[in-house]
Amino acid sequence: MVVVFPMNMRNNTPETVSIVTLGCSKNTVDSEVLARQIQANNLAFTNDPSDADTVIINTCGFICEAKEESVRTILEAGELKKQGTIKKLLVMGCLTERYRQELEATIPEVDAFFGTTDLDEILATLGINFKRELLGERSLSTPSHFAYLKISEGCDNPCSFCAIPLMRGQHRSRPLEEIIREAEFLARSGVREIIIIAQDTTYYGLDLYGERRLARLLQAVADIDGIEWVRLLYAYPSQFPENVLHLMREHPNIVPYLDIPLQHISDQVLKSMRRGISAKRTRDLVRQIRDEVPGIILRTTFIVGYPSENDEAFQELIDFVQESRFERLGVFTYSQEEGTSAAVLGDPVPAEIKAERREEIMNLQQDISRQFNESLIGSKLPVLIDRKEDGVFIGRTPYDAPEVDNEVYLTVEKNKELSVGALVEARISDATEYDLRGYVL
Repeated sequence: MVVVFPMNMRNNTPETVSIVTLGCSKNTVDSEVLARQIQANNLAFTNDPSDADTVIINTCGFICEAKEESVRTILEAGELKKQGTIKKLLVMGCLTERYRQELEATIPEVDAFFGTTDLDEILATLGINFKRELLGERSLSTPSHFAYLKISEGCDNPCSFCAIPLMRGQHRSRPLEEIIREAEFLARSGVREIIIIAQDTTYYGLDLYGERRLARLLQAVADIDGIEWVRLLYAYPSQFPENVLHLMREHPNIVPYLDIPLQHISDQVLKSMRRGISAKRTRDLVRQIRDEVPGIILRTTFIVGYPSENDEAFQELIDFVQESRFERLGVFTYSQEEGTSAAVLGDPVPAEIKAERREEIMNLQQDISRQFNESLIGSKLPVLIDRKEDGVFIGRTPYDAPEVDNEVYLTVEKNKELSVGALVEARISDATEYDLRGYVL
């Protein structure tokens, strides 16, 4: 049932709405679509929840820490509602898709809960209608020169540890023409870098067209006037579409960067994880990517402390990280998630062992990252300016995605000003494990 609240007509002004977004970039896109609809319906919108009559929290339910953050944020907003600071509290997203009944029973301060596909119902609760003529339009919450572009929803991969299909459902590709229309809107809005995202970007098109069409999509986005960089994230390694590599090598607007979460290298762990790929095929794929796209930067993630990860399997992972020398790498500790196929395996690896294993890999990666960054000293690289802090311009190279990768701190000549969103050439003069320093040429 949809509960419709009357608009706040104090002082003849419409009610003010704010969205708090938690979790991944996919949630960011969902919140941006919602914000555009709210503003187009003439409701006032603010980025500051303390100035809002209605607060909408877009939650994450991926792993334990994310769920805890979501619940904590809801409870804090619930206290604001009790105090009268806000009038209505709505909660949406992955956490409510997965735990709606439990949340409704335990947090009565929330006026309504919505899942991951309930945009129409959220708008109806605000007393407004979905404007279909705005399909493909968003109100960016990122800096205006880069944006995430979500090409599909859900996931069909059977990974044993992952709860995403429970929250987002099966894979559903968006029609190519719809995606291009949105990318063109972003370009007209001043976006220079488009970051392709999905739960699994490599699956794109298989459900709609009977074949993987990621390469065709990348080509079409990269050809849009005004788009300088196209970056690909969340590429599933099993059945990776190899024609993407040729395109990445040949098209100047597609940056030589690939996010490909491998999760592990031990055959026994990969099999239990139901990843659909072996250790040998993983090594062959990494080698093929580097051979076909010389100079490519690889970002990956691993899970440590999975139930079947013994000391031998972990050592194999350590050796793989050492030999592969990924330029960008993150590590998660295993989180046992109810409803997943791995849940029946229990959680036998103690938390302190998980933490030690994560620290060991990250210490190793710190050295690898430092050595790679030091190899860039003296080189000339394009840098996209993200912001200015304390007189210093901060940006990213094509080798770095926003929020998760390195930044470049740039000095400029006196009285010379750069604009946020500018693409400049810089000489790299110094490097640390996770940042670069340089000057504008």
